[in-house]
Amino acid sequence: MRAPYGSGPLAPAVLAVRGAALLLALVALAHTSVRGLAEPGLALVFGLLVAAGELVRRGAAAGEREPAPLAAAGALAYALLGDSAGRPTTHGALQVIAVVVVAQALAAVPRRACGRRTDADRAARRTLTVGFAAVCFQPLYASGQAERWFGDGPWFPLFPLTVLALTALCDAVPAALLARSAALAGGPGALPPYGSLLVDEVRALAGTGVAIGATGVVTALGVAVAGPWAPAVLCGPLLLTQVSARRYTAVRTTCGQTMASLARATEIAGYTPPGHARRVAALATAVGRELGLTGPRLTVLEHAALMHDIGQLSLLDPVADGATARLPVAEQRRIALLGGAVVRRTGAGPEVAAVVEQQADPYREQPLAARIVRTVNAYDDLCGESVGGPLRALEQLRLGTGHDHQPQVVEALGRVLARGGLTPAGAG
Repeated sequence: MRAPYGSGPLAPAVLAVRGAALLLALVALAHTSVRGLAEPGLALVFGLLVAAGELVRRGAAAGEREPAPLAAAGALAYALLGDSAGRPTTHGALQVIAVVVVAQALAAVPRRACGRRTDADRAARRTLTVGFAAVCFQPLYASGQAERWFGDGPWFPLFPLTVLALTALCDAVPAALLARSAALAGGPGALPPYGSLLVDEVRALAGTGVAIGATGVVTALGVAVAGPWAPAVLCGPLLLTQVSARRYTAVRTTCGQTMASLARATEIAGYTPPGHARRVAALATAVGRELGLTGPRLTVLEHAALMHDIGQLSLLDPVADGATARLPVAEQRRIALLGGAVVRRTGAGPEVAAVVEQQADPYREQPLAARIVRTVNAYDDLCGESVGGPLRALEQLRLGTGHDHQPQVVEALGRVLARGGLTPAGAG
């Protein structure tokens, strides 16, 4: 679990993102208040769209990367707006930022009144992202440079699409910084490399990010032709997509909670030490990130690590400390296959079940996720046996790299443990 940013001192990355967004917002608000609103009708339409998108995020499921896609699409559409009903607009980049900031602030009022927490980091990211898109688009469009580059025909949509692609990459940078700060709040041992998180954020753009960006571009082009009423029609499909995505996320969250509960069954029954599955899952995920796993592959690893011991429930008598490595190989494989059969019934997916089923196979025949779980599980077992502390446990794993453990996995585990001060895995 990631600790909330408000639970302790803010990390420098969080302060940098929030500070940059605050400075940009103050400059935009000051400029707009002095200059006055250009096209106030359009500003009202897009401001209401952003505010409405923020308000309908109520009930967002945990883990959603973008809980307010309608607000994001509306903000991007205003940033990429050049014409309205065939007439050039003059609102400019700073007014775009000011309208989005005010809309987010107004939407936050009822949320705070109801006692719900406002996400300052997401608001800061949106301010920076929309600001980047507006600064890239508005000056080039107003000066006519974009038309000279792309023409005024069927190739012109390439301009907002290019700006959109650059904006997506720009958003991934602070998103990865904030994700790393959140991981740091959970403990140094879980700190993933920034590059791995950046790749994860970029890959995530292939999902809802594409729909948000496409809706923003289409809405801007629709307003250019039909006027301010276009957003009401063009943003409807995205709202339906938001509802569907939220239901899917809720189902996925329920599946994860089911696996976490099942993983505790072996502890409650006395087959494994308390907290063993949770520790192995957390450390295996950190090792997976160290080795470059991201996105769905990392999720498969985490779920498999949680469920790796579920097959022990088939034993008549628990193994001491839950260390099945002492059993004959045939018995280890039987337990692993039974565990995989249980996992297949949880809805976790065949990839997770395959990792659990291969726990007793020679490591050279295992996929990377199974090798990681095997090594981290052995480390936690060794620490529980009081072999001399984490350093001694890691040394024993290194001695077994010729037969039992992949050397690269053991070394990645060593790097993760070193960042966490080699805290004993059995603690907590």
